[in-house]
Amino acid sequence: MNIIKLNAIDSTNNFLKELSATQILDNFTTVVTENQLKGKGQRGATWSSEDGKNLTFSTFINHTSASTNELFTFNIVASIAIVEVLKKHQLTQLHIKWPNDILSENKKICGILIENTIKSDGSIHCIIGIGLNVNQMAFENLPKASSMAILKNTIFDKEVLLNEVLTSLKQHYHQLQHSDLLWKKYHLYLYKKGTPVAFEDTSKKQFMGIIQGVSSFGKLIVLLEDDIINEYDIKEIKMLY
Repeated sequence: MNIIKLNAIDSTNNFLKELSATQILDNFTTVVTENQLKGKGQRGATWSSEDGKNLTFSTFINHTSASTNELFTFNIVASIAIVEVLKKHQLTQLHIKWPNDILSENKKICGILIENTIKSDGSIHCIIGIGLNVNQMAFENLPKASSMAILKNTIFDKEVLLNEVLTSLKQHYHQLQHSDLLWKKYHLYLYKKGTPVAFEDTSKKQFMGIIQGVSSFGKLIVLLEDDIINEYDIKEIKMLY
């Protein structure tokens, strides 16, 4: 497994994207940094991480047999892979908050950002960026954030965790031919599935809905009043919790 370790870098996703554009990379080539200066999150948000305390890395996959309507399965693979590792370390109340934040005890401890590039030969270059809060003990002005160390009252070995997550990613990636099983597991972990949830749309209008699941295109399926079912993209609504 090719692991590139850097002390500091703007974005591990950008580094791998540029690297894959100039040379052929083996699957699961990974770049990990102690200090990500301009980490990216969903909706264009920045990902802030205390220097040296957490796992911030990206891994590369060249996938040759997926159609564009299967791209969300990469999110499913990554989310489940991380949840399974966290379960091994006895973290509890684990959920996947659509599309791919990982929660434990209702606190966000991991964010995932997946960027796909469709190549001229039909293959897909998939870069999976992961920010896992490991040993950080304070999250100023982030009341919904936590870390493994806070939740389990112990310090974790980041090197061990990195190898465990990459191994889990490999195992679940090779299960893509059984994507129906991955989807089933994803929905089992899906946060607030089947319960009333408050949402806010792009116009700041708030409304209630019941999460039914996620579509094959990665859209959130929500049952609204009067039994109307809508599907929403990540840019269209946010969950209020």
